[in-house]
Amino acid sequence: MNARRVKDIDYQLLPGADRKTTDIVIERNGIVTVRPPKGFTPEQVDAVVESKRMWIYRNLAEWRDLNATAVVREWVNGESFLYLGRSYRLALVDEQDDDLLLKEGRFCLKRALIEQGGETAAKRAFEAFYCEKGEKRIRERVAYYAPKVGVRPSGTVVKELGYRWASCTQNGALSFHWKCMMAPPKIIDYMVVHELCHLRQRNHTDAFWNEVDKVLPDYRERKMWLRKHGAGLDL
Repeated sequence: MNARRVKDIDYQLLPGADRKTTDIVIERNGIVTVRPPKGFTPEQVDAVVESKRMWIYRNLAEWRDLNATAVVREWVNGESFLYLGRSYRLALVDEQDDDLLLKEGRFCLKRALIEQGGETAAKRAFEAFYCEKGEKRIRERVAYYAPKVGVRPSGTVVKELGYRWASCTQNGALSFHWKCMMAPPKIIDYMVVHELCHLRQRNHTDAFWNEVDKVLPDYRERKMWLRKHGAGLDL
């Protein structure tokens, strides 16, 4: 990515793609990314960003408001952690072989893990849990929705994706952030359909959202939920 600045707007210029329009996105970490059509010069992209500056200002302000309430969790007994939209209390336990288990309505985390590895080790245990559960669930949902969208993805993985909820490659491989597994099932379905539709439309034009609407007529409600609550889907 190439960092650029237009007046007071900093943005990351992504490689050009086979598209007719320039895609401007406020990422989960507040960074503005811009993907232009192939052949656009940096100066042409700057001009597009300048023309969209009011839209960017509004969306950055909204991002700051939403993230002002981001959750900070502590690794102590009774703290709440999310899984499939439900909140489960944390219990630090002594007698347990696995690092982390979800049982009897609680997240049971091995106490020795915290004592020896601290917060970093605890986060790794949760990430591994979400990845394992996510591989199964999201692959099932991809298999369910792919025929409805009319596409055939080449593969699905759940992993750390930084500031993106999900992504897809030119060859049809789908990737989803492990944090998706904190969201309610209907929101996970929205993320799945969103990426599947990108296999038909590589942008966020009306044509893309029409594809999403065919499969999820209430996608706007799901999209708004993610914008409003996404900051809380974190460790």
